[in-house]
Amino acid sequence: MIPKIEQASSQDIKRFQEEKLKDLLQYLNKNSPYYQGIFKKHHIDVNTINSLEDLAKIPTTTKDQLQQYNNDFLCVEKNKIIDYVTTSGTLGDPVTFALTDNDLNRLAYNEAISFACSGVTENDVMQLMTTIDRRFMAGLAYFLGARKLGAGIIRVGAGIPELQWDSILKFKPTYLIAVPSFLLKLIEYAKQHDIDLKTSGVKGAICIGEPLRNQDFSLNTLAEKITSQWNIKLFSTYASTEMNTAFNECEKQQGGHHHPELIIAEILDENDQAVPANHVGELTITTLGVEGMPLLRFKTGDMVQAHTEACGCGRNTMRLGPVVGRKKQMIKYKGTTLYPPAMDNILNDFNEVECYIIEISNNNIGTDEICIKIATKTPSDKLLSRIKDHFRAKLRVSPKIEIHDKKVIQKLQFPIMSRKPVMVIDNRKTDS
Repeated sequence: MIPKIEQASSQDIKRFQEEKLKDLLQYLNKNSPYYQGIFKKHHIDVNTINSLEDLAKIPTTTKDQLQQYNNDFLCVEKNKIIDYVTTSGTLGDPVTFALTDNDLNRLAYNEAISFACSGVTENDVMQLMTTIDRRFMAGLAYFLGARKLGAGIIRVGAGIPELQWDSILKFKPTYLIAVPSFLLKLIEYAKQHDIDLKTSGVKGAICIGEPLRNQDFSLNTLAEKITSQWNIKLFSTYASTEMNTAFNECEKQQGGHHHPELIIAEILDENDQAVPANHVGELTITTLGVEGMPLLRFKTGDMVQAHTEACGCGRNTMRLGPVVGRKKQMIKYKGTTLYPPAMDNILNDFNEVECYIIEISNNNIGTDEICIKIATKTPSDKLLSRIKDHFRAKLRVSPKIEIHDKKVIQKLQFPIMSRKPVMVIDNRKTDS
């Protein structure tokens, strides 16, 4: 199930997207109060935007603007809205998105071709280990996508290893949809209850929420821990509510594939200009085919690198490398630029660390400070020293590390109403 446009030449893909862009601009000019205001304020005639390069003439849209003017992005009458979702609010207040019936069909198509990209077929059964309620788009997308693909789906929801294993043993799913660190809990439960991982029938996991790979696409520490104990294939995905679109790895596992019929992707620098090839920049997206709340040049806040060489799977689409970090979570620490994922990789090297949370703050001279709170069953100065030495070896700097009770950290990780664990608490004061 590879859409023809994904196997087209890069020139044909570009021409295809430019036609879709023209349709979108006409739609926004007619229906979007927010973008009507932007076009008027900046004297933009949408009829003069004819190429992807012309997008640079249009200002970018930020998360702050989406939060502040949320309702102005709506392009349809309220009686056309079928489903309301909200973002998880990782970097601020949650934002509401309204989906029409057409948007739900688009969401199903997106996830179906994304699953197919990772090798899932109509003959597979998928076990969903994320919530489908609480206005969460991802769980709904997975269900709709599996249904459209023709695959079976078991809606177990998040957590509860005992219930997950009961479903795995009873229904024999071939793929799991899960946060990768939860797979370690499934492995531990299986060991404790004499469940044979080799005969589970699971052959792969579609992983969400946490990185699996280093920038060279090799498995990171977390993924190595999983695959060293459970012989399954792990597939990275990248998506967000704002995009209504996913980037899934194919069997070559060299980055998440772009779906050109669904989204335009730009990688921009600090001045909203395209970065040179093989450079890291901020992913900025324009949604195609969205009816309820389409976005134009929306800055996701995620720092990524694009890979444009043809993939061995037969697709010629651009691929996104692993997220380097969130732009707002960039840390300047003792002269070194850090992102939390780099610290995640180091902490995952220590089996003694049961859980942790990274806190960022300002010190009394206004520079960034890092405090990592860990829980461990074997607390000791020696362990702290080993972790700090590992940080120095890998990142050249070592943050403050404190040992806390596991319940204290878990309470910080799962605040009330949170739909996914919080791994970073940013207490830095921002300029207003």
